[in-house]
Amino acid sequence: EARKNQKVVEIKEIKMRPGIDDHDFDVKARAMHRFFEEGDKVKVTLRFKGREMAHQEIGLDLLARVRDQFIEVAKVEMEPRLEGRQMTMVMSPRAS
Repeated sequence: EARKNQKVVEIKEIKMRPGIDDHDFDVKARAMHRFFEEGDKVKVTLRFKGREMAHQEIGLDLLARVRDQFIEVAKVEMEPRLEGRQMTMVMSPRAS
């Protein structure tokens, strides 16, 4: 009975690009907020193309912006890490 009521934590993935526009970012942020409310973890993936690899600080700034926006509702489980041409960060909801 208790197992039936348990929530299986899923890892949802949000994909972005370094040059994401403000409105597009807001749409992704709303989706992330919904995932956190449902108790899911969120993996934020940043894809770099071409010369964007030379400007990885833009990607780090964007992930820092995500982290700062959700500081009350989520905590960083895995710090931003570069894997090939993409940078990933995993966040999980805070226990409320």
